[in-house]
Amino acid sequence: MENELLVTKVRFKSQFKSIEFPDDIKKENTKRESLYHCDVCGKSFYKKSNLTTHKYIHTGEKPYRCDVCGKSFSQNVHLIGHKYIHTGEKPYHCDICGKSFSQRSSLTNHLYIHTGLKPYQCDICGKAFSQKEHLTKHKRIHTGEKPYQCDICSKSFSQRSRLTNHLLTHTGVKPYHCDICGKSFSQNEHLTKHRRIHTGEKPYQCDICSKSFSQRSSLTNHMHIHTGGKPYHCDICGKTFSQNEQLTKHKRIHTGEKPYHCDICGKTFSQNEQLTKHKRIHTGEKSYQCDICGKSFSESGYLTSHKRIHTGDRPYQCDICGKSVSQTSELTKHKRVHTGEKPYCCDICGKSFSVSTALTRHRRIHTGEKPYHCDICSKSFCQSGELTKHKRVHTGEKPYCCDICGKSFSQVNSLTTHKRIHTGEKPYHCDICGKSFPQRNNLTIHKRIHTGEKPYHCDICGKSFSSGNPLNIHKRIHM
Repeated sequence: MENELLVTKVRFKSQFKSIEFPDDIKKENTKRESLYHCDVCGKSFYKKSNLTTHKYIHTGEKPYRCDVCGKSFSQNVHLIGHKYIHTGEKPYHCDICGKSFSQRSSLTNHLYIHTGLKPYQCDICGKAFSQKEHLTKHKRIHTGEKPYQCDICSKSFSQRSRLTNHLLTHTGVKPYHCDICGKSFSQNEHLTKHRRIHTGEKPYQCDICSKSFSQRSSLTNHMHIHTGGKPYHCDICGKTFSQNEQLTKHKRIHTGEKPYHCDICGKTFSQNEQLTKHKRIHTGEKSYQCDICGKSFSESGYLTSHKRIHTGDRPYQCDICGKSVSQTSELTKHKRVHTGEKPYCCDICGKSFSVSTALTRHRRIHTGEKPYHCDICSKSFCQSGELTKHKRVHTGEKPYCCDICGKSFSQVNSLTTHKRIHTGEKPYHCDICGKSFPQRNNLTIHKRIHTGEKPYHCDICGKSFSSGNPLNIHKRIHM
């Protein structure tokens, strides 16, 4: 039946086209077709009602009003489509997947998913889109057009949705709430991404290595690993990056920009994650907990490094001597043993050091600073390790035990020296006579035999000695 109707329709059209109308009827028809003109822009319409609707564009008149929410429209068809929001009615159905839509245009756009059709093409770069509004938004990349302006701070945007999201920064409104943990967000897409933390969903998969990601941007960045692409270039130093946000952060090295401010102490940072870490100093928050010993840390990196104490994992290896260490910072420090590099220089005496902590300790020689105080006797020390050792004088603690004879010591170097009694090891050699000693200070005293040095003087008679012991014995003569 449908086929018969279609054939009849085609025949009717072809017959209609073949009819020759008299010239006076043709002229009258031409007059009628171009009768209704817009006096503002000159556009013509076949029907007076179409011209009337069109003129609302110029006048801004919106005579069709929703009786539920009060929103107004310039066309009745737009009001009808809008009312479906309130009624929930979705009269347009996809006959392929069954999905329903409240507007015919939404169904038309949806069908392109099934057909793969992208009829809207950019005449500048050739990129194609399934929806006209997507092409319109895309073209603003080439033109730089940003038609949507914030009336509070005057910042402009290429898309209306971005302006809407931006306005929430002024109002502080976060209308999107996670129904699992209650966290709120200013944008719906941020909530969608956040929920994947709870669900573990990773919908974006790499078609090369099959690794999955919770965010499309993470997949895009990951693909650069396979391609080696670094499309983002610094226009100051030429360095390239695989991610745009890496370039943004890098540029702050050149500009000195620090846009992230601590609202407690006022300290500024160039990166948001640095501010987040810093704030934990004020809050004392330690949200990363070791599931083996229960110790907590303020940063995930600290927890990762800590866990290697339990696992014994040492993933960083020196390519010169093969030594393995648990942290990359330790490897960097270790390599300076081979290179002799000492990048940390004292600005008072010019002495250089291979690690920053050594320079910090050294400076206290000049300043006399002793920031570590014993809470028992109030004695002060310039290093925390010295305070720890000192406290054992009060507690009597001797945590270092000889596994051969069981003797205990308060300091690890005392245990090391003691063990040489059992092993017979004498690692300190005199470069003049070749004699060996188990302790460094034994070698120092011995060398004075060769040099004749006698640095210990009696303050009564002036006699000199090569070591402190003979001086103490000598002083008894004067008593």
